[in-house]
Amino acid sequence: MYEGTFPHKRYKKTLEFLRQHVPAPANILDLGVRNPFVEFMEKEGYIVSNTKGEDLDLHIDAVKATKVDIVTAFEIFEHLIAPFNVLKEINADKLVASIPMRLWFSKAYRSKTDPWDRHYHEFEDWQFDWLLEKAGWKIVAREKWTHPVKKLGFRPLLRLFTPRYYIVYAERNAS
Repeated sequence: MYEGTFPHKRYKKTLEFLRQHVPAPANILDLGVRNPFVEFMEKEGYIVSNTKGEDLDLHIDAVKATKVDIVTAFEIFEHLIAPFNVLKEINADKLVASIPMRLWFSKAYRSKTDPWDRHYHEFEDWQFDWLLEKAGWKIVAREKWTHPVKKLGFRPLLRLFTPRYYIVYAERNAS
């Protein structure tokens, strides 16, 4: 539908995964501020609201108070010190979340210009799965993909075949 219009491979993969597991229309609370990917979800027929940029480690009222069909969290949990607390308080029965995976050949990401843009966690897939399970979620589907870069060198070569992104669709465990 949007072939060739995605600015990033992960936008295309993420939208395909979301569409496959939670077809539109659906009410979504997308963790994080409104971003360019929200427009792709809305064009697909999803009704999307976002958190307002509050520190979700300290202020999870929006997550607790908002009742929606699904919560999405695309590259959010690696920025939190305590993602377990947010995952536990989500007021929805469905979750689609993606993370950048820990790469053995690269240090954790930390912006040189933005003090908020850093990764406290860079998970391996099993660690993220365990976090979700401990927070009361059952993983129904998962997928990984690579993130090649147009540079020369050893690390860019490794990025051709080493998965960088991990996405899951999970449902709340019955209590």
